[in-house]
Amino acid sequence: MDEGKARTSAPQWWSRPRPDGEAPAAAGRTGRDESPQFLDAPPSPADETPSSEAETRLLPPYGPEASAPGDSPTRPLPPYGQEGPSGAGAVPLHAPDPYGTPPYGRPGPWAPAPPVQRPVTPPQGTLLPPAGPVAPQGAAFPPSGVTPPQGTPLPPAGPAAPQGAAFPPPGVTPPHGTPVPPVGMTPAHGTPAPWQYDPWAVSAARPPEPVAAKRGRGRLLAGALLVALVAGGIGGGVGAYLERDGAMGRHVSLPQATADRSGRAPGSIAGIAARALPGVVTIHVRGGSDQGTGTGFVLDKEGRILTNNHVVEPAGAAGDISVTFNSGQTAKATLVGRDSSYDLAVIKVSGVSGLTPLALGNSDSVRVGDSVIAIGAPYDLAGTVTTGIISAKERPITAGGRKGDGSDVSYVDALQTDAPINPGNSGGPLVDSEARVIGINSAIRSAGDSGELGGGQGGSIGLGFAIPINQAKRVAEELINTGKATHPVIGVTLDMGYSGDGARVNTKSGDSAPVTPGGPGDKAGLRPDDVIKKVDGVAVRSGQELIVKIRSHRPGDRLTLTVERDGRERAVELTLGSAGAR
Repeated sequence: MDEGKARTSAPQWWSRPRPDGEAPAAAGRTGRDESPQFLDAPPSPADETPSSEAETRLLPPYGPEASAPGDSPTRPLPPYGQEGPSGAGAVPLHAPDPYGTPPYGRPGPWAPAPPVQRPVTPPQGTLLPPAGPVAPQGAAFPPSGVTPPQGTPLPPAGPAAPQGAAFPPPGVTPPHGTPVPPVGMTPAHGTPAPWQYDPWAVSAARPPEPVAAKRGRGRLLAGALLVALVAGGIGGGVGAYLERDGAMGRHVSLPQATADRSGRAPGSIAGIAARALPGVVTIHVRGGSDQGTGTGFVLDKEGRILTNNHVVEPAGAAGDISVTFNSGQTAKATLVGRDSSYDLAVIKVSGVSGLTPLALGNSDSVRVGDSVIAIGAPYDLAGTVTTGIISAKERPITAGGRKGDGSDVSYVDALQTDAPINPGNSGGPLVDSEARVIGINSAIRSAGDSGELGGGQGGSIGLGFAIPINQAKRVAEELINTGKATHPVIGVTLDMGYSGDGARVNTKSGDSAPVTPGGPGDKAGLRPDDVIKKVDGVAVRSGQELIVKIRSHRPGDRLTLTVERDGRERAVELTLGSAGAR
């Protein structure tokens, strides 16, 4: 950076070449006729001396006049570019350092403080501009293209500042390195003023960025915005899909066992129902203003069906009876015979093939606790299967009695079950574990019942009653063979108002004698006012129970009655007689 300076054999920063013929100055002497010199001014041709002949001398103190001992070593600087006092020469770059700090760290109390230099170096390094013309004699700054000793590059040559100008020409950098704004541009620190050194001044404004760089950043920003929009759209679509379907591209499938089409065990409920359902039918009856629904089951392949009397009774003599099989096939049916005392009836369908008769069991073999299944059409729900047990046997019940003369009262020594039975189950089969019919569902006890049992419109409370199949079989055979059923009798009338324990033979005489002459009771020696306590060892508590017990047998069966007379009990043998159907 010091290419423009002449070098001596032993150059020092506080020395400079002495012109020929000039005597060396004594140390510490100051001459009033000497002017301070710029340290970075190039030597004039007259001052250039070969390096072999160069000598050094001390710099005089700052100012045109030497300071007297005790005087202040500093004074104000004149404006830039103006000449100092007469004979003073060029104005120094800066005021003397009051602290006597030598520049570049060398000793000497007389050296002024160096200026704060802020060179602006390009990234590729400091470049020197091409050499320009030599500055005119007496110029206040070095020629264009010459680097000062301190290394601050100068801009290209420009027009010289006019005489007395307050600041350097536009585009010219002062020697101490502070850039000056071009003409017409306001400096960063405010309105231009006479130039003076300001170590805290803001450096020149950065050059404008290239247009290509701005365009590149704009394109990058636009691309980033486009990517964000596309990503947002994709994310929104995926979120909506997940919100709707719960998973991306995946169909939810729940685990499930494979279908088991194998048959069930014959003794299971499903196996029993599978065998019994084809032989169960639903009966719809319509006659005049009455109509009803019930159940029946097939007795044989000729199309005979057994059901309850109260199911078909609404049809009367000219009503309509329709039968619907488990397969869905429907056929008209005709009445074969019915009996209100047993609450049984037989109907028959014609022109139907593929019938499945149900096997008949033996009700005498039933034990309390045996499992049973009730099949029917409760509330017209065909093919309904319920299950339970036999909860009691030989339960004497009476049902019906809606007619005032008692001709519709049925007396049944029933099987009691807790299998749910509801209106519409009437006439349906009660089957055992072998799918054999052991009873005909006929009556229930409902929560609202206050009197006798019946097939009324009440829900099941677990008290259902079925006619034993042994009794139903006998009655059905009689209805099929003769169209009517016979009833076993003992040939006596009973006092139904008797409140004591047992059944008392009537004492009143009326249309008929208390004991029918020549009948079974008369032959066994029964008399009016006798109290029958037991039938075959089973106690009876009322006249209705005695009738139920007698009706559970066939005409001609022999019974043993326990009779109380005058406070004494005795056994009486009796053969049941027969009475025609009413």
